[in-house]
Amino acid sequence: MTKQLTIQLALEDLLVDLHFARKHEQLGRLALLAYCDVKRWARLAGKADVADMAVRMFACKPSPNREDFLRDIDQILASLQAHETRYDPGVSAQSPSGDISRQWAGLRSSEVLLGRG
Repeated sequence: MTKQLTIQLALEDLLVDLHFARKHEQLGRLALLAYCDVKRWARLAGKADVADMAVRMFACKPSPNREDFLRDIDQILASLQAHETRYDPGVSAQSPSGDISRQWAGLRSSEVLLGRG
């Protein structure tokens, strides 16, 4: 599996998790996904803007209330959706440090912490 495909599939999984938690207003789950999984995916994908957004949401300017927190989550969702692209099988990108799917599998901390892994 190519790096591009693995990153795309990981993004799709992440978006599904975020949308589900957002729909059900699972604030703790949203916080965990935003701080851990969004940041990790963004770093693997080379999307520093998304990683910075996730870090700033908690480290620099924590949300004072529920509405602001959900607004920040919506901004992260919009940013991730802007990075969502269709997979092009003609483009082959190999990970310099080995199989990226193994890297991503080891990084899904929220699944391990929540007993899904």
